[in-house]
Amino acid sequence: MLATGALAAAPAQAATAPSIVAKGGYVMNNATAKTLYTKAADTKRSTGSTTKIMTAKVVLAQSNLNLDKKVTIQKAYSDYVVANNASQAHLIVGDKVTVRQLLYGLMLPSGCDAAYALADTYGTGSTRAARVKSFISKMNKAATDLGLRNTKFDSFDGIGNGNNYSTPRDLTKIASSAMKNSTFRTVVKTKKYTAKTITKTGSTRTMAAWTNTNGLLSSYSGTIGVKTGSGPEAKYCLVFAATRNGKTVIGTVLASTSIAQREADAKKLLTYGFATIG
Repeated sequence: MLATGALAAAPAQAATAPSIVAKGGYVMNNATAKTLYTKAADTKRSTGSTTKIMTAKVVLAQSNLNLDKKVTIQKAYSDYVVANNASQAHLIVGDKVTVRQLLYGLMLPSGCDAAYALADTYGTGSTRAARVKSFISKMNKAATDLGLRNTKFDSFDGIGNGNNYSTPRDLTKIASSAMKNSTFRTVVKTKKYTAKTITKTGSTRTMAAWTNTNGLLSSYSGTIGVKTGSGPEAKYCLVFAATRNGKTVIGTVLASTSIAQREADAKKLLTYGFATIG
């Protein structure tokens, strides 16, 4: 009888940490920044388009930011995505697109053309190359300001030149910081967005709808973001966040093996995160 009583008094068994296919993973309680799960959490890896979380964060941190400011789409942005066979928002040269629309084009279809437009607009310098360089330096300063030691950006969109890397822990911290901004939160939880742009002749163009590449928004209850990434070196990445019962779990998986697998990995980690914080 004593043994039975002792068992009954024992605390509920803690959730077992899941096994994931991704090479790196990290999860934390967004409110307290308490670590809930790690797998090679501080190993530097290519980040693919999860880089764009920092692109958006830098734009949204600009003083006196006007989200309705219109940016004219340049041929250079279009040429860039074609040359790199990059994911794009299919922005049309000569169209005037608002900064708010560019943020949706950046984060939903993962538009590298939108990323270029934002870097060109919010970098400083007399040439496009100088402005882009300046914008990337702002991205690196933002990482330093967050105390991140294992993150380096050499591109505005994740198409790096061999020196664009982060870690699951660092990317989660970048995303957690970005999620403090209400515009960022609104954008990354949006499943579909249709932009109306102004053409060269002044007429209104209704763009084809942008669909969010984050499948968790439709398949995991409570998902509120954040951003996918992929690439030959990065493999399949996902920075994810969900809220249930007033608690938010946020995390990252890097170098998973497919779109379906990164989502399966993320779901396991979210479910484990919620079970751990109770």
